[in-house]
Amino acid sequence: MLLHKRFIENAKKYSTKKAIIDIATGKEFTYSEALIASIMLSDKFKKFPEQNIGVMLPTSAGCILSFIGLLFSGKTPVMINYATGAEDNCLYAQEKCIFSTIITSKKLLAKVNCKHVEGMVYIEDILKSVTILDKIKSAVRSKLPAVLMGVHGGRTNDNALILFTSGSEKAPKAVQLTHKNILANTDVVPFSIKTDHHDTYGACLPYFHVFGLTVTFWLPIILGATIVAMPNPIDYKGVCDTIKKHKINVIVGTPTFFHGYLRRAERDTFRSVRLAIAGADKLPKKLHDDFLHHHDVKILEGYGTTETSPVISVNPVGKDKLGSVGLPLKGVKVRIINIDTDEILPPGKVGKIMVKGDLVMKGYYDDIEETSMRIHNGWYDTGDMGMLDEDGYLWHKGRLKRFTKIGGEMVSMVKIENALDELLPEDAACCVVDVPNPAKGADIVAAVTTKEVNVRKLKKQLSKQLSSIEIPREFYIVDDLPLMSSGKVDFRSVEKICKKLHNSKVKKKHK
Repeated sequence: MLLHKRFIENAKKYSTKKAIIDIATGKEFTYSEALIASIMLSDKFKKFPEQNIGVMLPTSAGCILSFIGLLFSGKTPVMINYATGAEDNCLYAQEKCIFSTIITSKKLLAKVNCKHVEGMVYIEDILKSVTILDKIKSAVRSKLPAVLMGVHGGRTNDNALILFTSGSEKAPKAVQLTHKNILANTDVVPFSIKTDHHDTYGACLPYFHVFGLTVTFWLPIILGATIVAMPNPIDYKGVCDTIKKHKINVIVGTPTFFHGYLRRAERDTFRSVRLAIAGADKLPKKLHDDFLHHHDVKILEGYGTTETSPVISVNPVGKDKLGSVGLPLKGVKVRIINIDTDEILPPGKVGKIMVKGDLVMKGYYDDIEETSMRIHNGWYDTGDMGMLDEDGYLWHKGRLKRFTKIGGEMVSMVKIENALDELLPEDAACCVVDVPNPAKGADIVAAVTTKEVNVRKLKKQLSKQLSSIEIPREFYIVDDLPLMSSGKVDFRSVEKICKKLHNSKVKKKHK
């Protein structure tokens, strides 16, 4: 079945239940009201001539209803990142995916300091154009059976959306995700994390990233749960206050965001929370333990990629293994292969993670070459390193590009970060990168932390866990780690910081 048809089913089944609570505007929508609003918007969107339509809206009722309205009208939403370089991202998306129209908000443009881009239409103007007759017609149609409602049909392998990879390593790629892809997650994840229509989801992750879009938009919509939409994930106090006020049961975020919430939380902030899911980056043991100790909340770690809709694995409720990224979802095949020979490796051996199943994307938009490089006989090459243990749990070891060869040995940046996390002061964050050392014609390992450290003492402590080539040669202190809009660490920016500081240190030494 199609995503928007599943929404219609729930809108009729849970008609009087709250579907969306929009923190930015203070507006609330029942499932019935959300259906009527989506129909009204779909009639407006049908007038746009293109198949692909850009969407640049914050996490809000406006974004959710616009997305559903576009599907109702037979259009494909193209989700645009407004958090970093909004104007450039609009132009890039328009050129890459061959469209002009972008649905956005005047308030958002003012907030992110983005100029008007040709093709932009404003949700405020669209809503002003809605007449009393539009509302009456939409309300009447909402009472009809789905087949008579006048919404677009289609097939499960049609594109449900296009969004872009984070671009943390190179230019973003346009990922085509189908109705079948998203449903492969939303129909299975609830059985692992024990969630249903009774839950209230805190939605603060941006919808231009697949983690937020699937897990805090389509998952609760498919379940018939309630979404509390918050526009800014780094408004840590605001998010904490909202969790407490609306008695949110399910919170989802990156470890960076969870760090922020922990700092601003009061004693009873998370009293209503029974389920916390972390993804997009490694979950430090210290963060997990602090949440459990201070708030009696166990954070479950999962793993996924944009190209897999995103969830590949998650730690099941009551059967979690701390440090792992959980069990692969039902219907998802995972195998580990040798990076040099493609040999399938047995449990306990580290290699490249390959994934197969209905969750794997259709492909990159208008990029057959890149698609063929990443998908072979249905198997998606994640570019990540990991291993499966004897119990079938997946252990993520980091991006292949986050390994470096030093002295003939493969060194994992993530392994070093895990060791550092256990030794650094409370609330300190760290990132490890490799930095070219032109003087010696090789790379060195450098660490960036957000707190002052006793380098000599720290190196001695690390020597008990790491080999000599794994211990960082240099330590640099920064106020905050640079982040992507998704909450992931921006490794390219960290590398630039380290190179700059390292070169400056070398110059001073030779003066």
